[in-house]
Amino acid sequence: MPQISVIVPVYNVEPYLRRCVDSILEQAFSDFELILVDDGSPDGCPAICDEYAAKDDRVHVIHQENGGLSAARNAGIEWAFVNSDSQWLSFIDSDDWVHPEYLKRLLDAALEHQVFISVCGYAETKGEEPLIKKEDLATAVWTPEAFFSEHNVNATVAWGKLYQKKCYAEIRYPIGKIHEDQFTIYKILFAAEQIAVISSPLYFYYQNANGITKSNWSPKRLACIEAHNEQIEYFIKNGFHCAYLRSAKALLWEIAIQIGEVSQLKPSHKKSLRQLKRTLRKDIRLYKSDLHLSISEDGILYERAYPICMKIYWLSQSALRRLRFRGSD
Repeated sequence: MPQISVIVPVYNVEPYLRRCVDSILEQAFSDFELILVDDGSPDGCPAICDEYAAKDDRVHVIHQENGGLSAARNAGIEWAFVNSDSQWLSFIDSDDWVHPEYLKRLLDAALEHQVFISVCGYAETKGEEPLIKKEDLATAVWTPEAFFSEHNVNATVAWGKLYQKKCYAEIRYPIGKIHEDQFTIYKILFAAEQIAVISSPLYFYYQNANGITKSNWSPKRLACIEAHNEQIEYFIKNGFHCAYLRSAKALLWEIAIQIGEVSQLKPSHKKSLRQLKRTLRKDIRLYKSDLHLSISEDGILYERAYPICMKIYWLSQSALRRLRFRGSD
């Protein structure tokens, strides 16, 4: 049986699916199985998945009713536990693709340093393939907290990593929520003592204008705030101070960004806008001391939380500057 189970959730990505699957099947390391989870895709993806399974016995296809990204990943995980004795899992999104040495480098790094998780860098791309520098292929060992605190996206997404299968023995992705990675990955990272990190971008993240993260604002986006609050509670409880500070600051900026987006929408979202402003004001008061927040350095947070007060504040500051200028004449 294969060493690695690669799980690819598939939904409405017909223009990109072959690029993704081909990049996996052409890996320099060949001892893997590919689990394609057709999550009720309405386009030609189900037929493409079956086509690959008919041509390559490493490919297994699961067809299910649409349940969202979490349900698709969970189905792949369950299949790997029930049907395979593989020791490792990796997730790749179906509109992305990977370098030919993606699996080999991640597995070598994990085995060399005897860790449960290895991570590679990623590159955002509109279709071009980034250059890989040899010096970036070296592996470093990080503590989970240092990695989480210093790497933003890479520390919170499921893809671009190789996990020992037992990391998912009791963990699944939350059904019905977007930002599902932010509810999940930190629990897996912080259960490890160390992780192996390859800085080179072996994972190619396609900037898909139709992807979930690029869609218009909806109340579902508030799940991100819930995820940050869960992270903060976990980090405080377990004494991860640097990770707590990182997540608290990210929470404030996420709320501020959402306020900016909701402010441009129809009046039907006024209730959400009021809720977001109340939440931001509460959290500014809660984390102001620990994060050393100030109007001079974090003005946008205060402007989003207290728009009227900040307008008066800036007008008063402008008036004071004029008075000082006149007084100096």
